[in-house]
Amino acid sequence: MPIAADAKEMQGDLARFRHALHWEPEIGLDLPRTQEKVLKALDGLPYEITLGKDTTSVTAVLRGGAPGGADGAAGRAGGAGRAAGAAWTGRPAVLLRADMDGLPVQEKTGVDYTSRIDGAMHACGHDLHTSMLAGAATLLAERQHQLPGDVVLMFQPGEEGFDGASYMIREGVLDAPGRRVDAAYGMHVFSSLEPHGMFCTKPGVMLSASDGLVVTVLGAGGHGSAPHSAKDPVTAAAEMVTALQVMVTRQFNMFDPVVLSVGVLHAGTKRNVIPETARIEATIRTFSEESRQKMSDSVPRLLKGIAAAHGLEVDVDYQQEYPLTVTDEDETHTAEKVISGLFGDSRLSRWATPLSGSEDFSRVLAEVPGTFVGLSAVPQGVDPSVSPFNHSPYATFDDGVLADGAALYAELAISRLAALDAAAPAAPAASSAPAAS
Repeated sequence: MPIAADAKEMQGDLARFRHALHWEPEIGLDLPRTQEKVLKALDGLPYEITLGKDTTSVTAVLRGGAPGGADGAAGRAGGAGRAAGAAWTGRPAVLLRADMDGLPVQEKTGVDYTSRIDGAMHACGHDLHTSMLAGAATLLAERQHQLPGDVVLMFQPGEEGFDGASYMIREGVLDAPGRRVDAAYGMHVFSSLEPHGMFCTKPGVMLSASDGLVVTVLGAGGHGSAPHSAKDPVTAAAEMVTALQVMVTRQFNMFDPVVLSVGVLHAGTKRNVIPETARIEATIRTFSEESRQKMSDSVPRLLKGIAAAHGLEVDVDYQQEYPLTVTDEDETHTAEKVISGLFGDSRLSRWATPLSGSEDFSRVLAEVPGTFVGLSAVPQGVDPSVSPFNHSPYATFDDGVLADGAALYAELAISRLAALDAAAPAAPAASSAPAAS
């Protein structure tokens, strides 16, 4: 049976699994109930399972049962993790990733599988990612005998600001088959942007880098009626907020955009009391390494200058978080061919510009060639231009995309392993000549 049709047969099971995850969202790096559900889904399948030491991650390796065309170099010569021209022994390997964590959001969708955990919600669709990869695990296990290499399933906690990918990379997920994987693929659903069922790709920079800014303006408190006898941090903080926006428009190229949004502005306890401190927190998104570095230099300089002008001190904590998500052009073309082959060209949309969201799958793509695919889970018949976006308490994701996502995950691994195996040079014949003394 074709893989897409086989996946359709699993649709009901995938939806039930997704609902079970959605009922019990967990946040951060410790997701014990989610891990338990994933392990149950993998139970009985021929995977080698490794659990995370510092997180509740799950790494599952499926050893392909087909004889490889070569046991020599697999994948690109000089690819990530090995020197150019170096010999690379072993069968090819492909990694598929799904993140599993939820968000600290109170759900307001009203769906009949609404989160039962107060203050927590799968508002970014990671429950769909996990369900689709679990479905792909079954599809691939059923085709184990056809695989000329290995598949690594990366079930990752802590994507939402906890950098879970870094933990899994440090614990060896990219080398789980016994050598570095040759390619990596991730997928992300959206509750907005594109019509239901559209797959979205972009070679090169696909998602922005994400950095954090925490600013504490240090003043001297006093009576609101006599500001001259105090050192007011509030007025300085207000100036800083507007000056940061002006700096972005005057010091950065509009064709290499920077997004800076202040999400926290806090000071004081009573209207007639000048407080000791004021606090600003902001998120910063950049689309090139040059702008990212320039921001990390320019922001502290600007804020310290404003503080000095007011006779105040300021503590500036500029936190570099997730790097740019940069997809490999060849791997993106591979994914596009697989999408078109499975679902037709009409289901494929290539983005002209990056998205200003950020992802820790960028860590994986910085190590090995790969790509990231978007999938619209906007409910059928809903206008994607007005539907609530990811992270909204009203964000709704349609179960109807689960089978297609599972099929795509599985077919990406199958197709890429076949291509890697076909491209591998033949293993050298054993020499019968005596060894030199």
